Amino acid sequence: MPNICIIGLGNPGDQYNGTRHNIGKDWIKSIAADCNLELQSKKKIQATVAMSSDEKILWGYPDQYVNESGHSINKIVKTTSFGLDRIIIIHDDLDLPIGSLKLKIGGGHGGHNGLRSIISHSGKSFIRLRVGIGHPGNKVDVTNWVLGKFKPAEKDPILDSFYRFNNIIELLSNNDIQSAQLKLHTE
Repeated sequence: MPNICIIGLGNPGDQYNGTRHNIGKDWIKSIAADCNLELQSKKKIQATVAMSSDEKILWGYPDQYVNESGHSINKIVKTTSFGLDRIIIIHDDLDLPIGSLKLKIGGGHGGHNGLRSIISHSGKSFIRLRVGIGHPGNKVDVTNWVLGKFKPAEKDPILDSFYRFNNIIELLSNNDIQSAQLKLHTE
């Protein structure tokens, strides 16, 4: 049984690949490719998942749109022995500057509809890896912003944050969330 389940949020469909809203799912797909993990869609949990080679981490992403992610997370909690406190959700965050990362246990949805869905189906006690995507500056532009692709100048900070995430995976795999927070937040 894996120690932890790391789920990246994102929308289904190739047109959403590389968009701000898909950062979590894109990171999961990238890690799977880098580690030669075979992602497989599992209808029972409405998610696409792969086990890490050391079997410490179940990687995955919901097969639904971000706003409906709670269905999949609820099924994962109910059909596996993962408690909500052993599930890490990687998601985009408008309130953080591009490429900044925050690892947080519990909390509200902060206006993120994917988190709102997860909280309404399962509760708040999951762990979040908040990935900063910046804010367009105007609330009216938010939908186009999150569904848009990163600008060329934003790609380096996002890549840097992906590498910083990779540096804490070992700590996360051992369920050492406090050490992972310390390492991530003091870099």
